[in-house]
Amino acid sequence: MGRLGYCAAHSRWYWGLKLYLITTPDGMPAAWCLASPAIGEREVAAGLLAHAARTGALRPGLTFIGDKGFAGRDLEHLLTQRFGVRPVRPDRRDEAPRHGPIGWIRQWIEAIIDTLKGQLTLEDHGGRTLAGVYARVAARLLALAAAIWHNWRTGAPVKRSLIAYDH
Repeated sequence: MGRLGYCAAHSRWYWGLKLYLITTPDGMPAAWCLASPAIGEREVAAGLLAHAARTGALRPGLTFIGDKGFAGRDLEHLLTQRFGVRPVRPDRRDEAPRHGPIGWIRQWIEAIIDTLKGQLTLEDHGGRTLAGVYARVAARLLALAAAIWHNWRTGAPVKRSLIAYDH
């Protein structure tokens, strides 16, 4: 089902699958996939971005925010030339400053992941087969999407808040 892979963000090896997620700024899932951690982030991101472009979730003119792992000429060329999106990521130490400190954006991204892991128990999905894992991850993403949609419809001030549904 999964494979052994290294997570550079946490400096550790793990077994399983890695969730790649494209969301709107308020956390609404637009495209996602599960991939082996042994596959490089850039390769998975390129495939997910191509899927998002085919389905209309990624359109020219949008801003793509990623972490330092999404650095590189090939990926930047793919984002700007093929998909017409503006890549924004933290500046690396070995390059000229481009975007400055964007730590607040990273906290925003982590808050979306925290909602999935905390209130929607993403890591405790209980899937025993590959199909089961996909179904249970999809159910949690659908629950998040439904809550955000409902919060938009009711005029809730915080669109990603699940407090009203957390009983």
